[in-house]
Amino acid sequence: MKKLHLLFIGILSMSTIYAQDITDAIRYSQDNIQGTARFRALSGAFGALGGDMSAVSLNPAGSAIFSSSHASFTLSTLETTNDTQYFNGSGSTNDSNFDINQGGAVFVFASRNNSPWRKFTMGVAYEKTNDFDNNWFAFGTNTNNQSIDLYFLNYADGLRLDEISALDGESLTDAYADIGNVYGFAHQQAFLGFESYILEPDDINNDANTTYFSNLANGDFNHDYTYTSTGYNGKLTFNMAAQYEENLYLGLNLNSHFIDYQRSTLLFEDNANSGSLINDIEFENTLSTRGNGFSFQLGGILKLSPEFRVGFTYDSPTWYTMEEETTQYLATVRDDAGTMETQVINPQIINIYPQYKLQTPSKITGSLAYVFGQQGLISFDYSRKDYSSTKFKPENDYTNVNNNISNMLADAATYRLGGEYKHKQFSFRGGYRFEESPYKNGVTVGDLTGYSFGIGYNFGNTKLDVTYDQSNRTNETQLYNVGLTDAALVDRTNSNLTFSLSFNI
Repeated sequence: MKKLHLLFIGILSMSTIYAQDITDAIRYSQDNIQGTARFRALSGAFGALGGDMSAVSLNPAGSAIFSSSHASFTLSTLETTNDTQYFNGSGSTNDSNFDINQGGAVFVFASRNNSPWRKFTMGVAYEKTNDFDNNWFAFGTNTNNQSIDLYFLNYADGLRLDEISALDGESLTDAYADIGNVYGFAHQQAFLGFESYILEPDDINNDANTTYFSNLANGDFNHDYTYTSTGYNGKLTFNMAAQYEENLYLGLNLNSHFIDYQRSTLLFEDNANSGSLINDIEFENTLSTRGNGFSFQLGGILKLSPEFRVGFTYDSPTWYTMEEETTQYLATVRDDAGTMETQVINPQIINIYPQYKLQTPSKITGSLAYVFGQQGLISFDYSRKDYSSTKFKPENDYTNVNNNISNMLADAATYRLGGEYKHKQFSFRGGYRFEESPYKNGVTVGDLTGYSFGIGYNFGNTKLDVTYDQSNRTNETQLYNVGLTDAALVDRTNSNLTFSLSFNI
């Protein structure tokens, strides 16, 4: 079957089999605690408190707690430590970065008549909701007879030979581009496996052949795998809130979301198995994802007494529009009748995928707080999010992925507890949080635990806050979602030092 050569090389057709999977759904559906130092010091337990710019991002009614116009800016350092275990190998990485993760202002307009609506507020704020900077490696000897050849075999199974191979006289670069344009992602992966000599068709002379075997013999395989990602998920919030009478606060947030995510994975595999034609494999993949989205929040805070407050927030789903680009590189070393030959497939083609949409889960949050006059407070938040409701769209193109999400992901809760004690101009704070795994098995992504403590100083019109917080989560991360699905155990610890300056306007 002759392949059509398209004008725009690298733009995959709408009929492609998409590369998105359940890990993408989790990545863009989870929020990490960011924001002001005071907010982080209480581990985000601010749903019934308000009076903080990051509290406004959590519960839009929180801006109506301010008695005067207010602004704040926050800087933070993030240190990430990853300890990994893969079969008989272990490794550790440590990375740090410095960034602006919050900034915003609220303007308070007091009522000038006897209206029961005592004041109105309007605000705008930027929050970094997740940090994607991450780096880890896994190495060890896979004793499960699992090689990267299974990745290519899985994609090749059932595909015609003439749809995954280069035409006579056609370069590997042109063939890679044409196959992606006409047939899509799965055919490209099978093409890489065939043209690198990893795969062999059962009938090399039959274009209609659809069955393949590996040129790697069974045995142990040494793996050296590196994962590197950068980027962030951010949110720009437009806030409106009001105070009714003395005790009721209501608010609305309109949120514009943006995603910038870059990832690179690199696998080195070698074996000394008797009968293997292929002894060494190098396989590199890069992914670039950009997206923007919209969500809204509705919230309220009610003072049941001067000391006791309750809060409730509804977070709508976030409706994202996403764009992705990928590149690939594959090299193999084979024993060709006693001569070592190297095959390199480096298309230098950027695969541009059609836009797709992602709908993340909605979330509800209930909050309680007790304020001890001017001396301090204690606060508790409970949130619930059903990750199994995450959906890729158009749904007809993502039936299998959406079914996996529905079957594998769960309804997960988050618990946050925080307290503050004030002494003269000083404030001493601490907090704890626990976040359940979004997976039904509780293992693929484990539960998260975190703690925090901080201190603040009130200069009068200006406040300076400093907080240290740390969280830990253990994941079982598959090297690939197809074929080589053995997992590395990654124990990740995030440590943050946050500085905030806030002042009345």
